[in-house]
Amino acid sequence: MQLFEDVALFDEGKKRFQDFPLPDARLQLWEQFFTKTDADQFFRSLRDHTPWQQRLRKMYDKTLLDPRLTAFYGGANGYEWTEELIAIKIKVEAECGIAFDRVLLNYYRDGSDSVAWHSDTLPADGKHHPIASITYGETRLFKVRHKSNKDFSQLSIPLTHGSLLLMSETMQEHYEHHVPKTARKVGGRINLTFRISESIKPIYISRILPASRQG
Repeated sequence: MQLFEDVALFDEGKKRFQDFPLPDARLQLWEQFFTKTDADQFFRSLRDHTPWQQRLRKMYDKTLLDPRLTAFYGGANGYEWTEELIAIKIKVEAECGIAFDRVLLNYYRDGSDSVAWHSDTLPADGKHHPIASITYGETRLFKVRHKSNKDFSQLSIPLTHGSLLLMSETMQEHYEHHVPKTARKVGGRINLTFRISESIKPIYISRILPASRQG
């Protein structure tokens, strides 16, 4: 069974690297960082065995469901690292030269799941750190805009199956990003963001979804 259709991306058998020229930050992309075989296997396993939750977010006087599923590993309040996540983490750390202690998993079940414009809040130690982002599954656009530089043209980066995106520590200070909804009929996408000392956000209340609503 063919999981995803971007087969041509894996034909060369080597990573494709792009370093985006950004003011005030650095953004680097490795396509086919994982082989298609490994990326397919990780997608299936994470989709089927992660304890996915759909979080409730307080927005002013309303409480809304996040339009995606999530799971947090590492730190004092996350799930314990699995052997699979440790294997992914080791490969990412070897490429980036950075040691991460937490990972947030996001599951975009279809084109109606998304994440709004935002920049990540300060971690518990009071300073921003690099964030490494892995994609397994369907290609979705990752949009980037500068917070104050109006001359900066917004970026739209297709994040493909098995890719690695590395955001420098100044990205969250100067930029916002989001994954928009799409009207196209697309399958699931799982995104792993490896982090350093990310604090627990008090605006979140978690509830575990019944198995019938997770995919």
